Amino acid sequence: MSSLQRHFLRRVVQGVGRERKSRWSLITERKMANVVNDGGDSTEKIVNGAVGGGGGVEDVYGEDFATEEQFLTPWAVSIASGYNLMRDPRHNKGTAFTEKERDAHYLRGLLPPAIFTQELQEKRLMHNLRQFEVPLQRYMAMMDLQERNERLFYKLLIDNVEELLPVVYTPTVGEACQKYGSIFRRPQGLYISLKEKGKILEVLKNWPERNIQVIVVTDGERILGLGDLGCQGMGIPVGKLSLYTALGGIRPSACLPITIDVGTNNEKLLNDEFYIGLKQRRATGQEYAELLEEFMTAVKQNYGEKVLVQFEDFANHNAFDLLEKYTRSHLVFNDDIQGTASVVLAGLIAALKLVGGTLADHKFLFLGAGEAGTGIAELIALEISKQTKAPVEETRKKIWLVDSKGLIVSSRKESLQHFKKPWAHDHEPVKNLLDAVKAIKPTVLIGSSGAGKTFTKEVVEAMASFNEKPLILALSNPTSQSECTAEEAYTWSQGRAIFASGSPFDPVEYNGTLMVPGQANNAYIFPGFGLGLIMSGAIRVHDDLLLAASEALAVQVEDEHFEKGLIYPPFTNIRKISANIAAKVADKAYQLGLASRLPRPKDLVKHAESCMYSPLYRTYR
Repeated sequence: MSSLQRHFLRRVVQGVGRERKSRWSLITERKMANVVNDGGDSTEKIVNGAVGGGGGVEDVYGEDFATEEQFLTPWAVSIASGYNLMRDPRHNKGTAFTEKERDAHYLRGLLPPAIFTQELQEKRLMHNLRQFEVPLQRYMAMMDLQERNERLFYKLLIDNVEELLPVVYTPTVGEACQKYGSIFRRPQGLYISLKEKGKILEVLKNWPERNIQVIVVTDGERILGLGDLGCQGMGIPVGKLSLYTALGGIRPSACLPITIDVGTNNEKLLNDEFYIGLKQRRATGQEYAELLEEFMTAVKQNYGEKVLVQFEDFANHNAFDLLEKYTRSHLVFNDDIQGTASVVLAGLIAALKLVGGTLADHKFLFLGAGEAGTGIAELIALEISKQTKAPVEETRKKIWLVDSKGLIVSSRKESLQHFKKPWAHDHEPVKNLLDAVKAIKPTVLIGSSGAGKTFTKEVVEAMASFNEKPLILALSNPTSQSECTAEEAYTWSQGRAIFASGSPFDPVEYNGTLMVPGQANNAYIFPGFGLGLIMSGAIRVHDDLLLAASEALAVQVEDEHFEKGLIYPPFTNIRKISANIAAKVADKAYQLGLASRLPRPKDLVKHAESCMYSPLYRTYR
């Protein structure tokens, strides 16, 4: 490198952080920086201003002087300027930059002259979103907004949560995951595949943020009720973490979505030329376990003891094993098992005001004995045990589960998976759900099977025949996989059912009465639950924390909601709900000695609210 080249390179380095240079000097210095790749012959051409490629376009990076076989170094010079500011989603305000900000940050001419408030921007975007008739188009528009204006994205989502929650999460996110390869534009998280085995810690360090508080991770094997979507399951961690910020107030920069790609057994994806993941069969056994072990070790090493790792949409055989293995060494939470259980228990506690009695007075029948079903069942048993002081082994006998082979009974115990065995009670074999309903006569019917249209007319009519107010929860997602619709539940029960679902349904008019179905959405629980863990500095998740979250949600259902048949509060108050849940979870963490942030705040609700991320625009100097 010649002395002239070194001189200009020094000027480039020294220029970062100084006052903004002229456009010509910046271009000139970039040219000088790139002569490193040109074998030294470019210096004279640059000095003489003769650098150029075809069509009169200046060759800023020296690419036209290199052959196709030569390697190029992608030089970049970062200088604060309006153009770059507008392309930083964390700081971009678009047309909301004020006159002073436009002058101070070199934005003059880069924006149209009109100045919009954030509220006006929000109004315009909602108007545009409502023009789309296809939900996936709305989803893509929201993702585009998140990538160009982060604060406006969250302001829009918070202020219009009931309308936009089904867009950024279930049910639309299911379709987005199915088509993720086709709609993929830019990565929104970390992809860790088998190719990265042995260097996962290095991969984590490639992420630009260091102070990570929540990680949502999936391996894509059981996405909602849609099955194995492999690497395209990334839509789930991205969507969940958007809700952590919008509903729970966790800073976006503290959230990290991760997909672990160990292959897929989905033949359609393996043959799809646009599939973005590894085109191989899923790794299992020791190879899978070693990759997950390396991942969990690297997470703790890189982000510390108190980073929350949320497992999402792992298949049953891995979900239970991972939760059991790491619950004693890491701060881990499985939303499919624990989050679903907590939100359903909250609905059941609230519903007691409508159906009467205590939890111990009721009998529960589940269709589905996987992660969600057994997780809900166990938390119900724990809550009844807490209330009655009876052993949990005894309280489990009030809960029955039906799987693909029929009612889970003692005679099947030897062939059952380990997580189903606690629910094998003494009873003669029953082959199908309808016969199980007639034999058990439950007061509560819960669907977590992932199989749509399984709460048939005969099943609902049977529930209504021996219950004045049958409680029916069709929890499977997305909407197409729901065990029944709200209209079916109300119609087949003559308007007497208390109904809630996993995905949203519109209100139903029955005999002149407007019936409003509830939504047993995990989004009620996990954002506030995560905030409670973070603000208390919890180091482990305990079952009592989940019970505390359920109880905190249940008490926020008011009389006006019960009058409409609702067993959950409206999402319009979700940040208040999350703050109260966070406070109860933190309080229990302090009581159990699991909290590490001392001293304990006096008012945990106010502290939770003060910790929440605000999407309002900041004023720049």
